[in-house]
Amino acid sequence: MHTVIALVLRRMRGPLLLVIGAYAIAILGLVLIPGVDDQGEPWRMDFLHAFYFVTYTAPSIGFGEVPYDFTPAQRLWALVAIYLTVITWFYALVTIIALVQDRQFRETVTQTRFSRTVRHLRDPFYLICGYGDTGHLLVRSLTERGLRAVVLDIRQDRIDLLGTRDLVSYVPGLRTDAGQPTALLDAGLQHPCCVGVLAVTDSDHANLQVAISSKLLNPSLPVICRAESEEAAGNMASFGTDHIVNPFEAFGDRLAMAIRSPRMHQAYEWLSSMPGSPLVERPRPPAGTWIICGYGRLGRAVHRYLDDGGVATRVVDATPEESGAPEAAIVGKGTEAHTLEAAGVKSAAAILAATTDDADNLSIIMTARDLNPEIFLGARNNQLANKAVFRAADLHLPVEPSYIIATRILSLVNAPLLPDFLRLARKKEPAWHANLVTRMRLVSGEMVPEIWTLRLGEECCPVLIAALREGLIKRLGQLLRDPGDREAPLDVLPLLLTRSDEVHLVPEEDTVIEPDDQVLLCGTAKARRQLETSLHNINTLRYLGTGELRPDGSLWRWLARRARSRDRATDEGQPAADTKKAP
Repeated sequence: MHTVIALVLRRMRGPLLLVIGAYAIAILGLVLIPGVDDQGEPWRMDFLHAFYFVTYTAPSIGFGEVPYDFTPAQRLWALVAIYLTVITWFYALVTIIALVQDRQFRETVTQTRFSRTVRHLRDPFYLICGYGDTGHLLVRSLTERGLRAVVLDIRQDRIDLLGTRDLVSYVPGLRTDAGQPTALLDAGLQHPCCVGVLAVTDSDHANLQVAISSKLLNPSLPVICRAESEEAAGNMASFGTDHIVNPFEAFGDRLAMAIRSPRMHQAYEWLSSMPGSPLVERPRPPAGTWIICGYGRLGRAVHRYLDDGGVATRVVDATPEESGAPEAAIVGKGTEAHTLEAAGVKSAAAILAATTDDADNLSIIMTARDLNPEIFLGARNNQLANKAVFRAADLHLPVEPSYIIATRILSLVNAPLLPDFLRLARKKEPAWHANLVTRMRLVSGEMVPEIWTLRLGEECCPVLIAALREGLIKRLGQLLRDPGDREAPLDVLPLLLTRSDEVHLVPEEDTVIEPDDQVLLCGTAKARRQLETSLHNINTLRYLGTGELRPDGSLWRWLARRARSRDRATDEGQPAADTKKAP
């Protein structure tokens, strides 16, 4: 606000001085020029009447002569005053209009309004740097979960688009370079309600700047960054970035997992997808020869993971010398039939169109399908705006980097224990993976389950901690029951339980729970709401743990005591005394 006021005063200083000078000259002339009153006696206007006359004359060109009719000399001076003050007012007005339209002034006002809005936030929020496809997915998902977000992006069209989105809650956004420390501070980096920074811009350098500034200005704040190169990821890690998401490395790892361990890959996909979306069982990627068209960041990562897994690959690239492709790479885009034929498309098991151009990727898969109708098709979808076209292409394996980043970050935000669970689960045998998939489908039906971490702490669940200390709740299975019918289990599957010295993978119902435990859960949104209700009601927890139903509320407690008094009196053979006063 101080910046806006200073800018206004600096720009309006000249016009305001001119207006003041014009007023002073006009008033002084009216005071000095003699006039006559209604009796014909000499009279001079005082400063009050002169100021009054000039005040209503300057903007409106007058409403009459006060307090007496003017002499010709006074009227001549009034004409001078009118032209002088009107011209200066017009100049001041033009200057104000120019100031309002000035880009710097508008940006300053917008920044000031943005900073004030962020300062007044009282709910936990995430600072999201970058509002491309990934940023949009993150903002929508976070707001749908009741969290707030603040957005920074260097492009004004994206900030304008943010204002047109139909979001659950208002999301303040500002066009600025997110790598600048002042921009991060204005966006609430040191705000007590800021719970994390998500750097998902299109530039690794900008994301690195965000990570460095965030860790230096607020070291305790979790920072999750997008990185599309190993060098950038290494730099981010050196500054203590909490989590680094590389969509190409993540996809390469998942593809290799899908070939080696399809059931584990299926569980991984379900746990990492957007909650509430339909569960999709995609065909298993074949273990035969893969053709990779485009040896960029995605193609390079997929080639390395498949090669490490013993899967044969053939690379097609337009500029293999510049991209560092293998010596046996076929030169070409892959959009021409002869290039794919040279790569052996008719005998290959699968093809992946991994270029940075969506049109080329669609052309590659259509050409490959014509040459080999049985081939497994995968393609990179760079822009989510083209998702409908890729869906119509009927791919076996769509690759959406923005979606991969968003789902990975949401998993880390909602369930920090998920990476630990996945790491431990990958070490299990295929039969264990198949059983996990079956149990997940039983609790979630046909929709992707919600994933969240339950912290049994004094700050998060004080009522539950009290129930644990009183012995009302002892085991995990007691907690995961329907608050309306303790015999019916909730649609929730515990995936991991951790405490200071123990880790339980997919804990059983009879697992003892203790204060400060953390439990990773997956289940339906309804079951999550029911569990949250149970955690904050001591009577519900008593019912779940012991089966005892205690009335809640003063009236019901009074009726219950009256009934117990009547029962005791009946047992003793005496008439029950009416209780006339309710507590």
